[in-house]
Amino acid sequence: MYMAKQKLSPKAAAAKKKRDLEAANSPRRKKMRAENQRKRRAATKAGKSVKGKDYDHKDRKFKSVKANRGNDGKGTRKEGFSVRTMKTTSKYKSSKKRNKN
Repeated sequence: MYMAKQKLSPKAAAAKKKRDLEAANSPRRKKMRAENQRKRRAATKAGKSVKGKDYDHKDRKFKSVKANRGNDGKGTRKEGFSVRTMKTTSKYKSSKKRNKN
């Protein structure tokens, strides 16, 4: 079962694409991607099957893609990472500055 595509205006879709790209290329995500690649290569070399699995950086093990979403059933709002990440984006900083004046 697939989720329906978000219904966004062209302007909102472009902004989301830009935000998602920034998040995907952040230093933290780059480190996580590199770690994932190292772990997958090592697991494959050791004869483990990692097909259809993702590395869970929090639990430090391979899980199915389905199990590796949404903070183990608690949702991403309670994870804490997303709020810290938002605070480092330029859009969040600039809106905070506007609110102070």
